[in-house]
Amino acid sequence: MKLSNVSLFKRKCFINGQWQNAVSGLKIQVINPATQENLGTVPNMGALETQQAIQAAERALPKWRNMTAQERARKLLAWHKLILDHQEDLAQIMTAEQGKPLFEARGEIAFAASYLEWFAEEGKRIYGDVIPTNQKGRRLIVTKESIGVCAAITPWNFPSAMITRKAAPALAAGCTLIIKPASQTPFSALALVALAEEAGIPAGVINVVTGKASEIGTELSSNPSVRKLSFTGSTPIGIQLMRQCADTMKKVTMELGGNAPFIVFDDANIDSAIEGALIAKYRNAGQTCVCANRFYVQEGIYDQFVEKFTKRIAELNVGNGLDNNTDVGPMIDEKAVLNIESLIDEALSHGAKVRVGGKRHSLGGAFFEPTLLSDVKAEMRIAREEIFGPVAPVFKFKTEEDVVLAANDTEFGLACYIYSRDVGRIWNVYEALEYGMVGVNVGVVATEVAPFGGIKSSGLGREGSKYGIEDYIEIKYMCLGL
Repeated sequence: MKLSNVSLFKRKCFINGQWQNAVSGLKIQVINPATQENLGTVPNMGALETQQAIQAAERALPKWRNMTAQERARKLLAWHKLILDHQEDLAQIMTAEQGKPLFEARGEIAFAASYLEWFAEEGKRIYGDVIPTNQKGRRLIVTKESIGVCAAITPWNFPSAMITRKAAPALAAGCTLIIKPASQTPFSALALVALAEEAGIPAGVINVVTGKASEIGTELSSNPSVRKLSFTGSTPIGIQLMRQCADTMKKVTMELGGNAPFIVFDDANIDSAIEGALIAKYRNAGQTCVCANRFYVQEGIYDQFVEKFTKRIAELNVGNGLDNNTDVGPMIDEKAVLNIESLIDEALSHGAKVRVGGKRHSLGGAFFEPTLLSDVKAEMRIAREEIFGPVAPVFKFKTEEDVVLAANDTEFGLACYIYSRDVGRIWNVYEALEYGMVGVNVGVVATEVAPFGGIKSSGLGREGSKYGIEDYIEIKYMCLGL
């Protein structure tokens, strides 16, 4: 890394406005997935430090909640500006610890900042109501207020945007927050909170603890002082956290796993569909919850699509994300590579064919070749499980009814994609698909101004947009007798 501001590379956690180590003195090593080098260490904290962070958030809550929405907005906008001012340094840190190409990291930093700008404004629009009375001599008034202390558990694949997507609405609504980032990518979180401190967000309003996931997660989900928990990660862990939250009746937002279908009808613009497919599949080496997982191509254009898609995949450059010509970086670790190999091996043993890629890259380590599999069947594991890697299985379909049934044949319902130029077909398929987000003739759906989230086993609640602040507020009703 070549940082202009080396003070952003923090190796301590942030609790109550203080940078500190774990009480035990234990640390976690953070590894660069491209080079397998040790980037540095962060504290290996547990329940004790998490309790301290919760207590700090409790103490900071009254003053922060009692600020006007405009006062809080000024702090968030100052944080937004500082993030953009340090975009290159933040991107360098992210690429070093997560692996994604530098151009993607820069884009994520801008995306992360956008949530702060958006919710700085939305916080000023938390409106109440006056309900027409049903009796003389009464007035019925509804107000909204912050839910209180909140917790956010964030993933390694988007280590900055997933933090601000949760922190921005929480802080804008007047809540205080404890963040537990993924152990693979803690430096991005610590750099962001360093800028939050510089922006003037008071001590205790935002805290970051790194370390033992089970201890920290259990404390955040069971401590009665925490009133809301937001989690982005796997469905099994999300279910476990929901169970742990039940005893204290917390609000939860869960953004969990996906199995996104990418449907290309025979009237689609094939070249446009292929460019969208490249983004939807190979961005971040296929390690996103909204990545296209299953490619369904109508039989009339199947061969043409596969041929063109194979050629474009072969042109992708694999390498260290810090190299300017890199299109696809490494996977996060060896475990992720082994999972991809297992899915491919099982598919090949049941008749699938490798059109391009299919094995570890010659660079070794966590690098894997961008891959396309044809002749894939619905019963294969690669069609049932979230791939989370640079592997695209392609299926052939005949009719609209067939592909809708196949696309919905999963417990997940996060994102999906349609390519067609028939407006009637687009509406019919959009309404029939059981997914929270549908991209039509586009390969990217995420934006701060639209609701992000899924249905079925892909989660609960929405993040971003005007809807994203609602889970951080409580509704209070007053019946006023005159």
